[in-house]
Amino acid sequence: MLGVWLVTWLLPVFGWAAVPTPVPFKTIARGVQSGVEQPRQAIVRTAAEWKALCAEHAPDHPCAPVDFARTTVVGVFLGTRPSAGFAVEITGVTRDGDALLVTYHERRPGPDELAAQMITEPFHLVSVERFSGPIQFRRTTP
Repeated sequence: MLGVWLVTWLLPVFGWAAVPTPVPFKTIARGVQSGVEQPRQAIVRTAAEWKALCAEHAPDHPCAPVDFARTTVVGVFLGTRPSAGFAVEITGVTRDGDALLVTYHERRPGPDELAAQMITEPFHLVSVERFSGPIQFRRTTP
């Protein structure tokens, strides 16, 4: 009983928090060609939401099969970029209290780097075990 009291009351008083727990994730799709033209983060919990996202993201391709009874899909779309050399990668998912935190890194071409002059729309979609709580996104630097 004393242990529960310590965790519930004493630790937050002193600013101590539980260490975030890593959550396994699996890439569904990642690339530089998408129909999503505006930057955004996506959280997909139902087949209807998945169908709508797929229709915008890749209207000429079928959706990857996802079992939403057991899975939640999260993704990052960078929107339209003016050249090659841009990319996004979801680098981690952690559970912090009652929320999930999705961390991602955005790559941009360097000032001295040659990049093809073509429109790109970088994206990364991953699946995690079904989660109904809040999901937050944080961009990180390498």
